[in-house]
Amino acid sequence: MASLHTNYLGITSPNPFWLASAPPTDKKINVLRAFEAGWGGVVWKTLGSQIKNVSSRYSAVDYHGSRVMGLNNIELISDRPLELNLREIRECIRLFPDRAMIVSLMADNDRDSWHELIRKVEDTGAHGLELNFGCPHGMTERGMGAAVGQDPVIARLVTEWVMEVATIPVITKLTPNVHSVVPTGRAAVEAGSQGLSLINTIQSVTGVDLDTFIPNPNVGGKSTFGGYCGPAVKPIALKMLTTIAQDSITSKVPISGIGGISTWKDAAEFMLLGSTTVQVCTAVMKHGFRIIDGLCEGLSNWMDEKGFNRTTDFIGRSVPTLTHWEDLDLNYHIVARIDPDKCIHCGLCYIACEDASHQSISLTPGHPYNTYAIKEDECVGCNLCKLVCPVDGCITMVEQRVGPEYLNWKEFQQRGLPLNDH
Repeated sequence: MASLHTNYLGITSPNPFWLASAPPTDKKINVLRAFEAGWGGVVWKTLGSQIKNVSSRYSAVDYHGSRVMGLNNIELISDRPLELNLREIRECIRLFPDRAMIVSLMADNDRDSWHELIRKVEDTGAHGLELNFGCPHGMTERGMGAAVGQDPVIARLVTEWVMEVATIPVITKLTPNVHSVVPTGRAAVEAGSQGLSLINTIQSVTGVDLDTFIPNPNVGGKSTFGGYCGPAVKPIALKMLTTIAQDSITSKVPISGIGGISTWKDAAEFMLLGSTTVQVCTAVMKHGFRIIDGLCEGLSNWMDEKGFNRTTDFIGRSVPTLTHWEDLDLNYHIVARIDPDKCIHCGLCYIACEDASHQSISLTPGHPYNTYAIKEDECVGCNLCKLVCPVDGCITMVEQRVGPEYLNWKEFQQRGLPLNDH
């Protein structure tokens, strides 16, 4: 059986599944239950100066009957006393020494505050530190969180302060509320951060109550921009993860991937695009700690099927396949095929293609149902019909190259080929 054992900066854990810094890692009772369930590690909810949270704190986006497709929160860092958190961290490490214990930090913006907080956390026996440069609400007004992560100069300075005293591995958590995560990632790595994690939550408004006219969540008749997470942010997280994994500087350090990971398939995708470990939050808040069983079993079975003995066999394997649009093969072409034995004659493919694509599907009226066929000469291979079809395997995309050789856009232009016939 494939081994899920993970080594991240010398921090070992029985599997790559860590709980992200969030409500599920806010106290000993949660963390111990997570470890008992089988989680490989946790990132303890961010520690810093004493704060006070508001009520309410969460809102969500539901989609077509699916609850919490995206979760929004306006919760800040831990509101529990620092010494209580430190005591409980120490106890969790004592009871589960084989699990990764990373502690998220957000000190006040001065060197002494960072030094003091780091020394206190290291005294617990914690295995690593995660610098929270990503919180998009509340702390930004204090010049912290995403306010640091959005400015590479400040991020470099704070990381340098940390590295002056840190004796355990340092991971910098990046904010997605930027045009690109690479400049801040580079600044942190160049300042000494040994690892990166991403993404933190995305600033958002999930909706407005149409009776009260107040955006969610409602805090006494007012609201504020919150941090968006959950399955809805996964595509954004994967894109930003890949830019870090492809960069010549940030790719030198291991990555802990975050953002909408709910299943073992999600985890495998993050790891194929460069993550050594994956951090989970929203899925646990919705389903509980026991999802770890399915995560581990599913990933292990997939590794066995693919012939991977350990996670390092496939981490980053997909990174080289993401390239610039200009490098894609213009001679590669696919067309849709409809399997008449699987078709349920719903007409969704026809409607989508007729109204929103290239009118490449013909409709033949009939009784008791209509039939549909692909006009292959007009099909551009956009995939839309396959995406909207409710029957798996009914519509497939078949390769029909339009030229024998690889031809990208740059070569296309250099040869002066006509746009409509290459």
